[in-house]
Amino acid sequence: GDDIELYGLHISPDLDIIMYTLAGIVDEAKGWGIVGDTFHCLEMLGRLGFETWFKLGDRDLAIHIARTKMLRDGMGLSQATAKLCKMLGVEANLIPASDDPVRTKVQSGQLLLDFQEYFVKRGTMDTVTNVFFEGAEKAKPAPGVIEAIKEAERIIICPSNPILSIAPILSISAIRKALETSEAPIVGVSPIVGGRAIKGPADRIMASMGFEVSPYGVAKFYGNLLKHLVIDEVDLEHEKSIQKIGVRVTVTNTLMKSVGDAISLARVVMEAE
Repeated sequence: GDDIELYGLHISPDLDIIMYTLAGIVDEAKGWGIVGDTFHCLEMLGRLGFETWFKLGDRDLAIHIARTKMLRDGMGLSQATAKLCKMLGVEANLIPASDDPVRTKVQSGQLLLDFQEYFVKRGTMDTVTNVFFEGAEKAKPAPGVIEAIKEAERIIICPSNPILSIAPILSISAIRKALETSEAPIVGVSPIVGGRAIKGPADRIMASMGFEVSPYGVAKFYGNLLKHLVIDEVDLEHEKSIQKIGVRVTVTNTLMKSVGDAISLARVVMEAE
């Protein structure tokens, strides 16, 4: 949903951050890009009069150049992703939701924005009145996606923005249907803690689109997909209301301030039934 074409290059930010993290080269301080990267190419593009609001490092650009060549040579996005992962020594099976283009569009009143315009260029300053996913109605799951869902022992919905990060995947009808009919436990982690998003505009978007900004609102958004929701200790008051709509609840510390916190949360998620 947040893929973008800039300077003639196909950029897949979500795939890249996962790939860089698993390859051990992510810039953890920034939370994006490659550690130790430089920005000489971007600086020259700015000197030549191009917009440079989307920060692409020199090593990062090498990935985008390679991906774009693969796509132009006839590969699908899933094939190109698998090849890049292999080149970087990533053993995990990283698959995009679809090889077909699905683009997140953000509406703010009469203004219609591409996702990266809203999120990066304008810094999420606009009040979101609607979000839709251009191309989703025609998109098919990438090879391996449905098989992965069918074979999964557990499916985890991470504490990402439900509307901007997870909904683009769910907008592909065959993927949502596969999840709805899966026998595996689907466990989510609430991205809302104490009435606020830990990172990003999820709380503001949920509010402006009419969702309660709470773990209960998150559970309602996912509807019949969720079997279990992990919520933070400060949101204990929402436990019973979530249970009343048929979703099991585990209450724990969900703030990942350290690797130890992340490991503890992962254990809880893997044990939730």
